[in-house]
Amino acid sequence: MTRPTARVLAMLELLQTGGQRTVGDLAARLGVDERTVRRYAEHLADLGIPVQAQRGRYGGYRLSPGYKLPPLMLTDDEAVAVVLGLRAAERAGLATTDHTATASALAKVSRVLPRALGQRLDSLLSTAQFTTPVRATAPAGADTLLGLASAAQARRTVVIAYTAWDGRESQRELDVYGLVFHSGRWYVTGHDHGRDDVRTFRLDRIASVKQGDGSYVVPADFDARTQVESGIAAVRWSHEVSVVLRTTLADAGERLPRSAGRLSEHVDGVLLETRAEHLDGMARMLAGLGWDFEVITPDALRDEVRALSDRLRVCAVGGAVNGTTATPQSP
Repeated sequence: MTRPTARVLAMLELLQTGGQRTVGDLAARLGVDERTVRRYAEHLADLGIPVQAQRGRYGGYRLSPGYKLPPLMLTDDEAVAVVLGLRAAERAGLATTDHTATASALAKVSRVLPRALGQRLDSLLSTAQFTTPVRATAPAGADTLLGLASAAQARRTVVIAYTAWDGRESQRELDVYGLVFHSGRWYVTGHDHGRDDVRTFRLDRIASVKQGDGSYVVPADFDARTQVESGIAAVRWSHEVSVVLRTTLADAGERLPRSAGRLSEHVDGVLLETRAEHLDGMARMLAGLGWDFEVITPDALRDEVRALSDRLRVCAVGGAVNGTTATPQSP
């Protein structure tokens, strides 16, 4: 912290911990001299905060016993971070089923800010524009989200009441491995006792979460984000794809996001196993990587790679000439 106001609030936070703080200790923690600490104490007193001073060699400052601080005191930078964070969360869909929660939180923050700062933030919110659209969401209930998060941290099994996409209702005993927010929805993934397998569930379809009796250990190599993304892809995308990339596993891991599929070592390079809805798009993605590759499955992907090659050859020789399309020459 470099600004005086920020350091004054930092001193207040130190005094909140209780007991008396010596002037030397406060000076060292704040990175200022002792004279400045005394000036900060006077500033706090001017704000109506009952700071008690103890004179003498080992003197210092403390808050009056029983004094309760206001619920929220923010520096300008902190206030901007909170307000923009709430607005960004609202646009991204990081909301619970209470759609008014973000607006209510913003209103509460505004009420406790100094009037001048509040007006500046109102100006920011009224003039700021965003390039990303507001995402359509399927919000999760706060109790559901917090209950699953607590279970994940404590490694305690839960029982969830779940409604599947076709309307079927069931009780599922679940070891919660992780929570993931993806494309406007919250997901929970973990070991489903009834299926004896790792499954993924949408939180907006969970009616209740109850504490179970069991405990568990999350597998050391488990990655919740990869599990959720691959599970969604398996449901949405119809083509299973296997391709050998002529590169190293390290390079492939740097270039390809985890959502691209599963990467593993292969005798001829790296095996990419994934799913795709549109094989022409998969062909373009593979060509754009810049590595040689070999399609293992499906055969239709080989056809799309050939078709892409033909289109690129046409472009290379000038495309349409005098209203006709150039015919690619045989290699």
